[in-house]
Amino acid sequence: MNDTTAPVWSRVLEPRKSWLDLRLRDLWRYRDLVALFVHRDFVSQYKQTVLGPLWLVLQPLFTTLVFVVIFQKVAKIPTDGIPSILFYMCGITAWNYFADCLTKTANTFSANNQIFEKVYFPRLTVPISIVLTNLATFAIQFTLFLGFCAFFFLKGAPVHPSWRVVVLPLLLVQMAALGLGAGCLVSALTTRYRDLTMLVSFGVQLWMYGSCVAYPLSQVPPEARWLLALNPMVPIIESFRFAFLGAGIIERWQLVVGAVESAVILFAGLVMFCRVEKKFTDTI
Repeated sequence: MNDTTAPVWSRVLEPRKSWLDLRLRDLWRYRDLVALFVHRDFVSQYKQTVLGPLWLVLQPLFTTLVFVVIFQKVAKIPTDGIPSILFYMCGITAWNYFADCLTKTANTFSANNQIFEKVYFPRLTVPISIVLTNLATFAIQFTLFLGFCAFFFLKGAPVHPSWRVVVLPLLLVQMAALGLGAGCLVSALTTRYRDLTMLVSFGVQLWMYGSCVAYPLSQVPPEARWLLALNPMVPIIESFRFAFLGAGIIERWQLVVGAVESAVILFAGLVMFCRVEKKFTDTI
């Protein structure tokens, strides 16, 4: 006799068969959940603050002013003939997007431990939502940067944007891939090595000073530029400045090397993240 009351399962969960079984298609199936996480992250970030989203504008503005005073007024570091405010704001805007993707993704397992233990959903939806949330933040700060560009351009400053601004989506994709991959790597490793959580913010700060945010690549001795250019964020920031301000040193090999490095870090981060997610509750 057939049991007509037997449940019909719409989804059967199976263990991952290999390290490369990333199941990225699940991210599309759970796209509504990603949207909910994006809304949650953006609203909760400024929910109990007095100025709210205004901090998205004040933070890069104050950081730019500090950089102008320290690196331009005190240290006398040239900015390739670009007004110092535009030079530093350009680098800070790009860097903030990458750094936020990395630091917030690095806390995925520890910050969402209670949710992960209660219900199944693709764990990658959380870091993906972080990348998308930071994209909204970047859009606001980038608009501020464009406003300053327009002001200085109308004042006759040596600002020369070109058709190369069309590379912006590619630069964003590369920054997102690099931040997501590095963040997933750190998040996976922190389930076993808690010391990494203490080193993330410090390490990101050191990384910034090696990424031509506070100085142009032209100020680096020619014999040492190739070594600094191995940092994938250097060609990104130099390309960003070259496209929107008309100054910067960028070569094709730097772009290729940076793109390859970002792709490798992203792949390694996703593999490690998916490897750890099924057993992290035993170690966290």
